[in-house]
Amino acid sequence: MEEVRLRDRHATRQRIMAAARDLFAEHGYDQVTMRIIAARAEANLSLINRYFGSKRELFAEVIAQQGRFPGVLDEAGGDLPGALAEYVADRLTSPGDSVLVATLARSAPSAEIQEILRERIRTAILEPLRERLPGDDAELRAALATALIMGSAQLRRVFGPAGEWRREAVVERLTQVFRACLC
Repeated sequence: MEEVRLRDRHATRQRIMAAARDLFAEHGYDQVTMRIIAARAEANLSLINRYFGSKRELFAEVIAQQGRFPGVLDEAGGDLPGALAEYVADRLTSPGDSVLVATLARSAPSAEIQEILRERIRTAILEPLRERLPGDDAELRAALATALIMGSAQLRRVFGPAGEWRREAVVERLTQVFRACLC
């Protein structure tokens, strides 16, 4: 009996997370209510509060589970500028927005979650980059690289995928830019 209850709890929690992820990406943080999430997840509203505490905490967990950037650093090996260039080129040339980019774009204006967004950018991109860079100005160089990475998402949202650009040329130029920024 206990095993069935745990499995149901896990499945319900996963449905809630999936519903919240999709709704935040479609509508943004401010437009989504806990009731809407509960309805989409076919879950009781009290379960959302029990599992996540609040909409803000649920949003933080959704954001924490999104994105592949930390893996980019793990796979970079000795060519950090090249790995970052590949990552940004993928973002610029892919045919569709990632769920994370859509969520951030639609949710960024919300004052309630600014600290969550700052914390995610700091812990997922800025600090891991800074830790890999030598020198006294490592924080500045990591911040500049983070600006390039974050700006690529905004550029992609405004102008759409860079389909007319050859991906190889994008990677080549971005590698040069990241090399100048990081080295």
